[in-house]
Amino acid sequence: MEEDRRSRGHPLLRSKKRQQGGGGYSHGFSQSQIQSLAVICQTLLPPPPETKAEEKAVDTFEVASGSQPPFTDEVAEVIVKNGRSEAVNIFKIILAILSYRFGTLFLCGSLCLDKNWPFVLKFSELPLDKREEILRMWSRQSGVFLPLRVTFFLAKFYTLFSFFSQRDENMKNPALEAIGYSIDTTETSKDDESPRPLEKGIIETKNESDVTISQSLTQKGVHVAREDNDNIHRIRCDVVIIGSGSGGGVAAATLAKAGLKVLVLEKGNYFTARDYSGLEGPSMLELYEKGAFMTTVDGKFMVLAGSTVGGGTAVNWSASIRTPDHVLQEWSEESKIEFFGSQEYQSAMDEVTRRLGVTERCVKEGLQNQILREGCERLGLKVVSVPRNSPEDHYCGSCGYGCREGGKNGTDKTWLVDAVENGAVILTGVKAERFVFTDNNERKKKKRCVGVIASSVGGKIEKKFMIEARVTVSSAGSLLTPPLMRASGLENRNIGRNLKLHPVLMTWGYFPENGSEFSGKMYEGGIITSVHHVHDAESGCRAILETPLAGPASYAGLSPWVSGADLKERMMKYGRTSHLFALVRDYGSGEVLKENEVTYRTSKKDRENLRVGLRQALRVLVAAGAVEVGTYRSDGQGIKCEGTTREAMEEFLDSVDAVGGVSTRGEYWTTYFSAHQMGSCRMGLTAEEGAVDEKGESWEAEGLFVCDGSVLPSAVGVNPMITIQSTAYCISTRIVASLTESKN
Repeated sequence: MEEDRRSRGHPLLRSKKRQQGGGGYSHGFSQSQIQSLAVICQTLLPPPPETKAEEKAVDTFEVASGSQPPFTDEVAEVIVKNGRSEAVNIFKIILAILSYRFGTLFLCGSLCLDKNWPFVLKFSELPLDKREEILRMWSRQSGVFLPLRVTFFLAKFYTLFSFFSQRDENMKNPALEAIGYSIDTTETSKDDESPRPLEKGIIETKNESDVTISQSLTQKGVHVAREDNDNIHRIRCDVVIIGSGSGGGVAAATLAKAGLKVLVLEKGNYFTARDYSGLEGPSMLELYEKGAFMTTVDGKFMVLAGSTVGGGTAVNWSASIRTPDHVLQEWSEESKIEFFGSQEYQSAMDEVTRRLGVTERCVKEGLQNQILREGCERLGLKVVSVPRNSPEDHYCGSCGYGCREGGKNGTDKTWLVDAVENGAVILTGVKAERFVFTDNNERKKKKRCVGVIASSVGGKIEKKFMIEARVTVSSAGSLLTPPLMRASGLENRNIGRNLKLHPVLMTWGYFPENGSEFSGKMYEGGIITSVHHVHDAESGCRAILETPLAGPASYAGLSPWVSGADLKERMMKYGRTSHLFALVRDYGSGEVLKENEVTYRTSKKDRENLRVGLRQALRVLVAAGAVEVGTYRSDGQGIKCEGTTREAMEEFLDSVDAVGGVSTRGEYWTTYFSAHQMGSCRMGLTAEEGAVDEKGESWEAEGLFVCDGSVLPSAVGVNPMITIQSTAYCISTRIVASLTESKN
């Protein structure tokens, strides 16, 4: 078992073997709905090879044909599990209608008519070219026919993601081999990691029961009360922290070092470098919130947030950028949060970068960053190296699936280690449900927080936990802290509002390997090692250009689809298709009042800045020598560079815009991305201006602190890890000072 884990990764991070015979599924689709979905899957996937030579090269693209029902059932399963319920209901209805002739006529129009009896063909009876035209037509629908576009999007994304992420019992996917994508599944960690870094303080509730958990806690120095109540485990500590990411990790270390007994609750699981498989599908499902399938309510944004020990720091792309001076000035002067303009905050950034082992240069850049740097230099644009919390020679291209090399210093390898060394205990697989308050007699704040109610997820523990603490810290992140506070009865109007997402739009350029000056594949090398700031004289920084991690399944599912043949061509070019994204410091904002209910509206200024960023990114790709460039617009917007005149290229660039999301009224749409969430419980000088005060304490409840990205007054405009950790360092240091003062 240990050898198996070291060579292939933790069982939770490996693909599950397909169920045979179609049994054991819970999607609830009828047989006719499954049949309709199977035909759509066949239409979306690349067509069978036409020649013997092509067959030899890419014959495996046919592996998921409709003759293999388990694949269609698995697509249905993942749609039901991860899609928004209202969209899934629409999807099911359309699949049912599509199984009838007149239903097909209603949804597909004249494309299903035939000159022979019975004159109307069912969708499954139509030839491939007509089915493809119907899907393209659905993609363009809006208004009253928007459900057709939603159906297309769900089917397209989940079919293609499933197809390119599936693995057999030998962890093989012939389609990935056909496009030349391969990762080394043998152990790559440079660390023996035996015992694991957090072993001394970790308790994994998936391995515990109601009988054993009390003993495990007691053995690690946590007080468990012996009471007659059989329905709850009552635990006492000095500090309970919800979440183990940038905010929670720093807070745990600071408070534990002060001699306080700290208990950290983390709903995700604990993995180390030797556990990570590097496999896109299972890693994203296990390590991200909602399996990396979270979207805004309208489907416009794909929202990525870590959900494991270490939180986002376990899966982010290592960028360790200090808070820009102009942002600190804005927060200290306009938002009137003075410590952002103080030496205290500068010292906090120094301590954070020291503890994370931040390096300033990269010894060897991967393909995408080579292209970003060279393209900018040819245009006379400034490009700078991105500091990283990893060694200078760190060349891991899969840190978004957990760093298999063990070189990235997330909180699970730094701050949480410090916390555990000072007696902190981390409970994994535990989800906070609500804070517990008592009346705070004759004090400024009416309530006092005395702890949290939590429950085990995915384990054998049935009783709830009641953790009583002098101080409660919510570090659940900008998407989960506000719903937790609201579910607990707090009413400050700023809780869950002012959500910032750092909107991102993607561009791509194809660089054939033959004769290229750039080496490697797009999935190799450090993910972000260079950045270009798009400036103009009037508006300052409009956007930043960086490079993403785009695995083959995500690329297939999210890039434009216009036909199966076009998809096959795209995927055969995958390894040498370099991506640049434009990220803006957003002026628009959103809300997250309930868990998994994120709404967001981009502002006119955000859209204009994204447009400027997209056009600059395309210019960089062209300058670097791309033979073809494009965007993620739904119609496959792109242009071949060879033989194109300057005027034609400028005309193409003028046509590039930040179009709306999948629910827009326009004919064309795109997918927006967010990997940074901030501001949804912002600090404010008064309760009218913020959800928490300058100390990070709730305006409504004494003893309840927020220590994550949600407290930031507005968007940062750059990768926010250092900002969040530095803010958490200041807040937790002040908590220690406050407790010391009250004790004295």
